[in-house]
Amino acid sequence: MSAQTLLPPLAAFLSFVLSVSLWFGGNHDAGVFVGLWVPSILALGIYVQNATRR
Repeated sequence: MSAQTLLPPLAAFLSFVLSVSLWFGGNHDAGVFVGLWVPSILALGIYVQNATRR
């Protein structure tokens, strides 16, 4: 596996973990904000993979 295929899911997972820790740490607004990064990171990863295949 290359870094290009491994990095987006890993970054999304770390963003999710950070979001959950912020939420349960009492910083709800920051938790929601960081949680919104997850689909954006995954979408960017899919875009980059599709763009480099061509």
